[in-house]
Amino acid sequence: MADEKVLAAQKWANATYGGVPGYVKCPETGTTGWATMYSLIMGLQYELGISPVVANFGDGTLSKVAALGQIGVGWQKNKNIVKIIRHGLFCKGYWGGDMSVTSFDPVAASSVDQMKSDMGISKDGGVVQPKMLKAILNMDAYVVVAGGTDKVRTIQQWLNQRYWQKSTFSIGPADGIFSRDVQQALMKAVQIEVGIPESQATGNFGSGTQAGLRANPQGPGSSGVLMQLFSAACVFNEPVATSLEDDQRTHFTSSWDADIDGWVRGFQKFSALTDSKGNVSGVGDYATWAQLLVSMGDPDRKVAASDTAYSITPSRAARMYADGYRYVGRYINEASSGGGSKMLEEGELADIFAANLRVFPIFQDNARDYDDFTWSNGYEHGRWAHDQAVHFGFNRGTIIYFAVDYDATVADMPKVVEYFQGVASGLASRGKRYMYGVYGSRNVCAQVTKETYAAFSFVSGMSWGFSGNLGFPLPGNWSFNQIKEFKVTNGSDTFWLDADAHRKGSDEGQNSVNQPTTPADGFVTYISGLYDLAVAYGRGNPNQLVMEYLRHKLYGDWQWRILIGDPDWDFISYAEDRGASITHDLMDPFSGVSLGTEHLMATANAHFVKAQPSDAGAVNVGDVGGWGGDLFTFYGEWRRDSDSYSSGYTYCKEKLGKIGVNSTFSYSDLVEDADGYLLAQKVRGGATIVQAVRDHYTGAGGAKRFQNYYAARFGKTVAQTTALAHEMLVTEEEPIAAGRTALFKKYAGALSIGPGALPANKLNEFCQGFAEVLAGHVQVE
Repeated sequence: MADEKVLAAQKWANATYGGVPGYVKCPETGTTGWATMYSLIMGLQYELGISPVVANFGDGTLSKVAALGQIGVGWQKNKNIVKIIRHGLFCKGYWGGDMSVTSFDPVAASSVDQMKSDMGISKDGGVVQPKMLKAILNMDAYVVVAGGTDKVRTIQQWLNQRYWQKSTFSIGPADGIFSRDVQQALMKAVQIEVGIPESQATGNFGSGTQAGLRANPQGPGSSGVLMQLFSAACVFNEPVATSLEDDQRTHFTSSWDADIDGWVRGFQKFSALTDSKGNVSGVGDYATWAQLLVSMGDPDRKVAASDTAYSITPSRAARMYADGYRYVGRYINEASSGGGSKMLEEGELADIFAANLRVFPIFQDNARDYDDFTWSNGYEHGRWAHDQAVHFGFNRGTIIYFAVDYDATVADMPKVVEYFQGVASGLASRGKRYMYGVYGSRNVCAQVTKETYAAFSFVSGMSWGFSGNLGFPLPGNWSFNQIKEFKVTNGSDTFWLDADAHRKGSDEGQNSVNQPTTPADGFVTYISGLYDLAVAYGRGNPNQLVMEYLRHKLYGDWQWRILIGDPDWDFISYAEDRGASITHDLMDPFSGVSLGTEHLMATANAHFVKAQPSDAGAVNVGDVGGWGGDLFTFYGEWRRDSDSYSSGYTYCKEKLGKIGVNSTFSYSDLVEDADGYLLAQKVRGGATIVQAVRDHYTGAGGAKRFQNYYAARFGKTVAQTTALAHEMLVTEEEPIAAGRTALFKKYAGALSIGPGALPANKLNEFCQGFAEVLAGHVQVE
């Protein structure tokens, strides 16, 4: 919606400065944005005597403003500068006062004081210092925005208050969002506090900063400003993206406490800051400081992985193993322009495997410029990578990393995402034999994963100055993090190697080729053995007994008894007397994520026991056992976080069905819901549970899981999916209504607002978000 005050600012700036050399007119739309702020900045430069004017409030502009003297109540040296300040205030959402008043008056000063209070800066009668004017003419927000938190805003305000008058500092945002500017402010603050001169506090992670961090570890007994900065860095890197149960967050504090202690241990484990036995230090040592502040962390730490553009000979492989490396990334295309082979050579894999090294394949064709990233290029590259991987014999389920080898900005993300959508389609057109990962900055990896569901992220961490590596935490699905390039001298031979950190439990690469197995073979064998026990048991439906056995520990309480009945406890005893146990080992061959076998079979059990309603608009307890139950808990999470996410639609888009994002409705949950439903339908159609599982995970059944699920349960339309989600959230049918209340209050709190009490438009937006996320997964397939 157009704002008349913003429109007035745009019209005035264009009319007043349209003929000034270098001035660029802003759109007259009534909507604020950088174009409007740039026009006001260029107008200010003209008034200050700068020519030609440019769209940047730099040091030259800052010094010219300083030469004006103090701009306070009664200042009237330049009526147009007063108007620029007023227009800037209006564009920032503050009251600028009466434009006909040519002096800086108490009304405008009061707004400046309010802005300072929002920034965290002490009020001083509304004086407009040079840095304050720069802040008025930018797009930073000083109130919490969607996705922001009060906890982060408190730190931003503290940084502003303590450091804004330091020579190398600007006033930063106070919007509750960790960003590049906030990361740079934190780094500069750390530099000052470890003793680096103010003029040299530039935010670069140089030798002086590193020495200062080594000399100032944090741990039990630590307190003071450095401890505050350390805890701020912890908050900026939260949550630790492990399982939902271990979703760890911390707080801003001036002293080390149990909360910080626990978070640091989780962060160190997640970031692979462990010794050879997998133990963490549990203190804020140099390696932890570095990992919190820069994308490569401590580049000299011992790591187990590597990647290289050089062929690995037997001698090189032996040297790498002796140096502690166990993984190496190699290119499956692209010959080196400098002579030699960047691509794997024939027979090279055998030499790598003989040295007990594992390989993860990388695909890169240019990928160093914005224009390289199109859907058609991605589609071609997906098919090409498949063919190359087949040529080298890579096993089904191998992760291939596709590169984004330049500093892709936030503005570039739509094109990068489009490219990876093409990659996904290209691999799918070849039967989804291989999965894809993404190589790039932290933000590239996070956004590609969020929008296209890349299996794993290979982070270009050693490019720590990339915009996509500043102000972004490690993506939750990181597998490798590239931290340092160096030359290896191996006798008379030399070659270049990149050292990579590796996260255990992620992508383990490959240590063989041409194997006829799939990642799910073990699970199929397990289900077959359990089914044989159910047949031998001689009572009940063996398919249902298998489902009940797998779900009985996590999904066998009184709520599930009300929902779909008790499992057969006699069969459970019978099976366990004969050596049965619950397996958690199911790696999805089509996405690379680890699936929860208990949730999967609980969903299948619910849909098998309670057939899908014949009424296309109805829901039942079978749905509650799958997508409905997950929707209840996710609704509770949204209400818990509603201060940061007032829009349920936005919350769904940001957090529902995502890889590497902790929520009660993660990507793996959505896969388990879809697979459980589809398995139940196959068994209902006459297949055994063994046949259903085998066809789904080792055949082609899972390749189009979301398309099949969306069509069979949700009618293939966003409108029907939205309606079903709405019905699930408001139906008064029991036991659905009681179960819904219990589940959402578990996460939102006892006094939280139920779906039925929400304004209709807010609930509908939430349901629409769920529907569009599910449809988005279908489109990616």
